[in-house]
Amino acid sequence: MMLSTEFWMLWWVWGAAALVLAILEVLMPGFVFLGFAIGALACTALLLVIGSTGISLAALLFTFAALSLIAWLALRRYFALPKGQVKTFDHDIND
Repeated sequence: MMLSTEFWMLWWVWGAAALVLAILEVLMPGFVFLGFAIGALACTALLLVIGSTGISLAALLFTFAALSLIAWLALRRYFALPKGQVKTFDHDIND
């Protein structure tokens, strides 16, 4: 079933997608899904709630992709280990 363009222009669709992506991030951490969730929430849901009705679906998807990439890069930079450090474990939790 093909969804119409009007469906993707609803703000709550993007808000629900952001919620699903945030839940996926909790289940599979790695900041990948969180970047997409931030992009969906910050860009599309808020942009559509404000009432930008003149925006096309292509522009909306491009904005979502760009903000998702920016969010992912910011999360990676903020939460990454300092350069040159590697996590090592010297003992087992079961010892």
